[in-house]
Amino acid sequence: MNRFWRFSIGDRWRKSTRESPLALVENSISFRALVLALVVTGVVATDIAAQETFSFWAIPLSITGAIWSHYRRRDVNITVKFCIAIGMLAALGAFFGRLFGELNDTRLGLAELLIQLQVLHSFDTPRRRDLGYSIVIGLILLGVAATLSQTLAFAPVLLLFLAIALPTLVLDYRSRLGLQQIKTQIPQGKTQKLSSLLTFYFLLFTLVLGLGLGIFAVLPRFPGYQLRTFPVSSTIQVKNGFTGRQIINPGYVRQGNAGHQGTGDSSQEQGQAGKPGNLDNSFYYGFNSQINQNLRGEMKPKVVMRVRSQAEGFWRVLAFDRYTGKGWEVSRNDDVTTLKRSPWSYQIFLPLPPISGQTQEVVQTYTVVSDLPNLIPAMAHPREIYFPTPIIAVDRENGLRSPVGLAADLTYTVISEVPHRDRTLLAQTAKTYPQDIQDYYLQIPPEIATKVKQRTEEILANYNRERVAKSNKSLESPYEQALYLAQYLKQNYSIPENALNLPYLGEKDDLVETFLFKYQGGYPDHFSTVLTVMLRSIGIPARLVAGFGSGEFNPFTGMYVVRNTDAYAMTEVYFPEYGWFAFDPIPNHPLIPPSVEDVQTFSVLRQFWQWVAGWLPSPLTGLLDHVFGTIFTRVSSAIAWFLALFTQGWLGIFTGLMVTTTAAFGSWWGAVQWRHWSDRRRLKRLPPMESLYQQMLHWMAQKGLGKHPAQTPLEYAQVSYQHHAAVTAEVIEEICQAYVGWRYGGHAPNLEQLRQRWERVQKTASDRYN
Repeated sequence: MNRFWRFSIGDRWRKSTRESPLALVENSISFRALVLALVVTGVVATDIAAQETFSFWAIPLSITGAIWSHYRRRDVNITVKFCIAIGMLAALGAFFGRLFGELNDTRLGLAELLIQLQVLHSFDTPRRRDLGYSIVIGLILLGVAATLSQTLAFAPVLLLFLAIALPTLVLDYRSRLGLQQIKTQIPQGKTQKLSSLLTFYFLLFTLVLGLGLGIFAVLPRFPGYQLRTFPVSSTIQVKNGFTGRQIINPGYVRQGNAGHQGTGDSSQEQGQAGKPGNLDNSFYYGFNSQINQNLRGEMKPKVVMRVRSQAEGFWRVLAFDRYTGKGWEVSRNDDVTTLKRSPWSYQIFLPLPPISGQTQEVVQTYTVVSDLPNLIPAMAHPREIYFPTPIIAVDRENGLRSPVGLAADLTYTVISEVPHRDRTLLAQTAKTYPQDIQDYYLQIPPEIATKVKQRTEEILANYNRERVAKSNKSLESPYEQALYLAQYLKQNYSIPENALNLPYLGEKDDLVETFLFKYQGGYPDHFSTVLTVMLRSIGIPARLVAGFGSGEFNPFTGMYVVRNTDAYAMTEVYFPEYGWFAFDPIPNHPLIPPSVEDVQTFSVLRQFWQWVAGWLPSPLTGLLDHVFGTIFTRVSSAIAWFLALFTQGWLGIFTGLMVTTTAAFGSWWGAVQWRHWSDRRRLKRLPPMESLYQQMLHWMAQKGLGKHPAQTPLEYAQVSYQHHAAVTAEVIEEICQAYVGWRYGGHAPNLEQLRQRWERVQKTASDRYN
């Protein structure tokens, strides 16, 4: 009896377990297939984002587990559950072992653990709730992949996941309601299955995608990292003996030994000593302890790194202090300081120069895509660096050096204290410089010193005759002098269209002298060299700095895509108490590099709209601007009243259409009037010359000739001759000249005469169009 009593209890236990609501199995094959597709998509997304294949094995095992679990969904499977539990404990132990062995980013480790748990879990998914766990795991894997992704290769996987998730959620909801099939009644009494609802799912997919992109575009980007665990690669072991004196550039090779990388301290390397030669088409020639600007050629574009930064900037690499006549060199290349980090942290603190003025913290994370030299790009004034090597070096020009070359997939993070560029304060600095600044940053070859100085002083003294202003006042401030000289070079010298058109420099030729007095131009980096030497000739300390431009911003990934062709050199000028600030004399470049003062809160929305507007014609862009403005000005009460009209029959529909037409026109007219009012109010607060100049730019933009931020006023005036009559272009040029003279030279323009001439231009244009 005891035996039969226990057997009866076992039967009752099995029966009660099967009849329990918690044990109801999921019979929908389509639901299970879609859940499996979501999980597989999450696994694939993780591999694509991480650019690895460490989880490829999980796909066939997940498929096998899903099939086995479906056929055994009504069984208790005690043995399988026990094996799954043991496997999960083993996976957790392996994860902790990997975690303690690596101090860097743990996202990949967590993703791998989650994939292992999902594979084990797939062998025991009898109920809808178990499938719900798998849905959540797929979503988490997609989220991890989103944080790891640096390219648009993740976008197709995201769209695929969304396309699968929508019908999966519908089936999950129907399963919760106890409905086993998707069937709806249609007029003939037939049934409509899932395959016939593709139109509905397509519309739903489009709606969700549009809402998602809209939310993504308007999300603010606050200037700060909330966590202090930054992305950085795994530890790179370094042999003893690192001094930081050698620069390893894959673009320079020793003669007769092309299979090995060269170092910057060898005079036998390609492209050194000012001798004629050809540029390497992959690596920028300026990342070395010596650079030869007597090279010709051009690079083939390729992506070298991706940067996630709180602000757009110039990714500074190294600076040069000694001009050689045909290039530059780092005179104190052996005078470097090595810095070590603690064995339990990737953080290295860097010495900051003593400067006054306001600064802003900017966090940048760099991911190397193609091999680079052992020079570490960073924004100006790096304060902390999270780098995988236990030691780095800092040279006297505040450049960072690694013990090894920056290989592909290397990731590191830099925190910089970037100074604000206050023009008023910088213009008030004196010409009293410390002795160490005078010793290294005023050097100029004596053979050209007098000639370059005379030319520089002539430009500054007679700048009114150089089509800039009508003033006899000279520029006294070093900041204004540097700004004007950079602008002068941009406007009066040119870059050859063909890279082979510029002849090589002879043995006795000097680059600056040839640029100024013979060829009237040169390569982009030649402009920066000439500006640096010209400033030195009049006693203003300057140096040449090489690095990467900000690159192309991708609004979808939030990263700057930097190519080898984005590398170039600028001029850095020293201002007592405030440090070094860059000036860019290269044509078609902004005169001043991007500043941290620019608001970046809604940069994604701005960049996204600029990207979209670039593909649209101007009339359509203006129409979209008007529509968006109208939408944001409506109030909720008007919307409710408007929608109620369409519930009142044909008369209400007709009234609603009339109201729609009237409201659209009224909103447009109101927006135009408000814009005019706000523009007039803003212009009234500006100085008279600034107000007239802005009025002219606004009027020109309405006529289809807006001013690009990289253009100087006089460059913009020259372009106007190509789009307007000579009389109109002459007035535009006169206003631009007067504005530059007032802004940079303190010259008081004849405002009454300029206003009268500008009003005649506007009246003539209005009469012509009417």
